[in-house]
Amino acid sequence: MPLPRSGPVRSEAARLSILEATAALIAERGYDHLTMEGIAARAGVGKQTIYRWWPSKGAVTAECLLEGMLAPGRFQLPHTGDVRRDLASWLGEIFGYLGSEQGESILRSLIGAAAENADVGRRLRDALFRADSLSARLTAAIGTTSNLPPDAPVEELAEALIGAVLLRALSREPVAPGDAERLLVAVLGR
Repeated sequence: MPLPRSGPVRSEAARLSILEATAALIAERGYDHLTMEGIAARAGVGKQTIYRWWPSKGAVTAECLLEGMLAPGRFQLPHTGDVRRDLASWLGEIFGYLGSEQGESILRSLIGAAAENADVGRRLRDALFRADSLSARLTAAIGTTSNLPPDAPVEELAEALIGAVLLRALSREPVAPGDAERLLVAVLGR
């Protein structure tokens, strides 16, 4: 779902071209080398067209992520029936990606985009709590582990896990073996 805009109606073809160009440039050069000029040139649109719809390259990147154009198919939360194993695997994949230069810079850009534009922040949060999300996976696990009773605060547990990931990314703390499991113990208990 695109960010709501005021002003001229944007062309869906131009929007998709901009998002595809952004995703391709990030894959080729990384977020740190992404520029609005480069996106415009690759997409075949004017730079002002991009700025009319997105305030920054972080906002365009956030929309690419929300549209599934960055790292497609990655970070899908498994559902094997063992919530701890699924979450440990999922967190391990995220921590591994954040350990890469590209992953770290993309996450920092998303944090920056959310900080400068409340709508981007709301959309990122909504994406984390949609039907196939972390909170949905925790809800599905209610009753399968002693620390997930029927009244478990699944949204708060999901926020705690995501918050820990964000803090790790912001602090650039290296990930050590077992960190995902220790985080799960801290949030979900033993």
